[in-house]
Amino acid sequence: MNRKEQITETIEQARIMAIIRLKKQEFICPVAEAISEGGIKVLEVTSNTPGYDSAIAKIQKNNPDTLVGAGTVTSVDIAKRAIDAGAQFLVTPNTNPEVALLAHDVQVPVIMGALTPSEVYLADSCGADIIKLFPACSFGIEYFKALKGPYQHMKFAAVGGISVDNIAHWLKAGCIAAGVGGELIHFNQQNLPDKNKIRETAKEFIKRIASLEWEN
Repeated sequence: MNRKEQITETIEQARIMAIIRLKKQEFICPVAEAISEGGIKVLEVTSNTPGYDSAIAKIQKNNPDTLVGAGTVTSVDIAKRAIDAGAQFLVTPNTNPEVALLAHDVQVPVIMGALTPSEVYLADSCGADIIKLFPACSFGIEYFKALKGPYQHMKFAAVGGISVDNIAHWLKAGCIAAGVGGELIHFNQQNLPDKNKIRETAKEFIKRIASLEWEN
């Protein structure tokens, strides 16, 4: 098993990815630490978060047991910058064969955004390691089930609108993982990250996933 396959397997085993999209750079590491302490060990920092590239290396140093990738990778230039920063995986909102080609050259897996049957086919054809169904909740689980019908061999991760209440439904429907952002990151009345609430919400997501695995 090569490096790319090992990272992909780690994401599959985790079953959840935390999406860190923030307006202030100084919030990134405290939020990442709280998420990791809550038990979520796969994080992506989006490229439209200020200082995302320097934060990737810092999170890895402070949380060596956590897999850290870059999200919102919409171009080859962003992909290069993320890889140079040490991103262990890339996540795209769109279907971009050039990003996959670049990443695979250096054994970095790509979770590639797709929604329609044609986009899913294109993402798979260019070697996406996981298909990011986005925006998942806008179209719903029944849409995903219909979409997955002809694409049984593909690995899907649901992103967009995933919550504590519905994550188990998406995983039961056949997604290998789900990405969680807005439901996970909380702020207090002073508009500072509420680390305790973030930590507890992360724990709740982990509990829902663990209970699902226990059922199986």
